[in-house]
Amino acid sequence: MQFTEFNLDARLQVGIQRAGFVQPTPIQAQAIPLALQGADIIGTAQTGTGKTAAFVLPLLNKLLDGPRRQTRALIVTPTRELAEQIHETVKLLATGTGLRSVTVYGGVGARPQAQALRNGTEIIVACPGRLLDLAGQGAARLDKVEVLVLDEADRMFDMGFLPDVRRILKLVPDQRQTLFFSATFPKEVRELAEQALHDPQRVAVGISAPAHTVSHALYPVSNGAKTRLLVELLTQSAANSVLVFTRTKHRAQKVARQLETSGYRVTSLHGNRTQGQRQAAIKGFREGRFQIMVATDIAARGLDIQSISHVINYDMPDTTDAYIHRIGRTGRAERSGDAYTLVTPEDKAALRSLERVLGKPIERRKLEGFDYGSEPQLAATGPEPAFPRGARRPQRNRRGEDYAKRLASYR
Repeated sequence: MQFTEFNLDARLQVGIQRAGFVQPTPIQAQAIPLALQGADIIGTAQTGTGKTAAFVLPLLNKLLDGPRRQTRALIVTPTRELAEQIHETVKLLATGTGLRSVTVYGGVGARPQAQALRNGTEIIVACPGRLLDLAGQGAARLDKVEVLVLDEADRMFDMGFLPDVRRILKLVPDQRQTLFFSATFPKEVRELAEQALHDPQRVAVGISAPAHTVSHALYPVSNGAKTRLLVELLTQSAANSVLVFTRTKHRAQKVARQLETSGYRVTSLHGNRTQGQRQAAIKGFREGRFQIMVATDIAARGLDIQSISHVINYDMPDTTDAYIHRIGRTGRAERSGDAYTLVTPEDKAALRSLERVLGKPIERRKLEGFDYGSEPQLAATGPEPAFPRGARRPQRNRRGEDYAKRLASYR
């Protein structure tokens, strides 16, 4: 199938060609025809599958006809970074059409955003909190919205945005098209979908599984040797674009400093950085001025940089979904990528949960020539551990995984 078979408006062909689109990805092939027919959609897809274009192209096609300089489409997303990336995709695909897009999110001054809205725009790409603030001031007018996109709905739930999203639903017309995308569907997200959509069509590609283009490996190590092993991995792998994940923003900053001391060109992305610093970090990493970005899970979703060759989990992620989304930053658009995870004895429980969901053990590797000191032992998944008499088994989270800290306390 070719993009020319979608019967999109000829005015969109310039943007499609600039984006280099020839053959649609599976999610695009499923979602675009339904969206062009005006159907509400619930979409589920792996990261890096072209999901953004799957909703942006039908949206632009609809907006080409009708009034201009009024907000007719609203895209709601959980993070500033994702909002900016969607905005850039909109601008690229709308080349030459005259359609405008404005981003709305916190962390930067509200006045320029309010002025841009008052100047007139057909599309708003927004994070929930700032959008509601500007709507309350009368700067964001949502009563003419014809297409509503809710992207990364489960991430919005994780970040506590669902009450805000429900408030936004009350500000847009009932008669609209709604495109709803979520990687997972906990109870609260299902309820939101039922509230937001009318007779939706479902499209799903690669649900809850790591991208097949990514090679996985575990590197058992003690906590004290983690940073040394990370540096040695970077040296031996000759990686040119590496995303390193840590559990906390303070550790992200610390690891970034340590790598910089080792001679690497490093930037970081975490909650203590200003919006300007975040944008500069992403831009510099994308353009290759930084070889390594050390990030917290703020970058685990929506960071669309196709050149990332390696993802390294300095800290084991808390959930299987977090693991899948982290490693989904590499191996994008059918490129190959490598995902390494540094695991300590304290990570045994989380690792057991991850491998149970994946259905198979992840390869353990030992780095030749590296001085491990007191080498940790992490065998492949085995039987459940014995619990002390009278101890309660650990609670499971919404996705059925054990909380690692509590389980580790029984060791």
